[in-house]
Amino acid sequence: MKTMKETVGATFASLKDSQGYTNVMQTPRIMKVVVSVGTGKIQDKQRIALIIDRLAHITGQKPSARPAKKSIASFKLREGDIVGYQVTLRGARMSDFLYKLVHVTLPQTRDFRGLKTSAFDEMGNYTIGIKEHTIFPETADEDIRDVFGLAITIVTNAKTKKESEALLRHIGFPLQVEKTK
Repeated sequence: MKTMKETVGATFASLKDSQGYTNVMQTPRIMKVVVSVGTGKIQDKQRIALIIDRLAHITGQKPSARPAKKSIASFKLREGDIVGYQVTLRGARMSDFLYKLVHVTLPQTRDFRGLKTSAFDEMGNYTIGIKEHTIFPETADEDIRDVFGLAITIVTNAKTKKESEALLRHIGFPLQVEKTK
């Protein structure tokens, strides 16, 4: 069985041929994967510790705290208050996480019909929102009452949405097929 790194290496050559690039270095690449969880106004230390622990199990890396950038009086939020946790994955951990996401986690979700192509932003990055963290095999057997959602952002160096979509399709992401009118 090929690893994600071997699959991605072979992908660059085939992507170069299909997209008409003259050099393999012109092909877009995945730079990093950012997994984030917003905690909002959760004050319970045990629940925050649980979120940190489960996020570390899912990604294989300790999450870092994300403070608020500015104060918002109507939300009773002060600058510097912790509003979430984030993990940035690069290299081998990124490849392993993407492999697990594409080949293990997403196919096991109920009523999964592919990822939407509308989640690409203007810079070629792709964001997946997951409502329940329990779809990951590391946390499936744990207590169901403390369920939280997370966001996975795949950052690429693609210049357009089209290039980014072609990259993710070549890697094997289960993106939905566009409906023709």
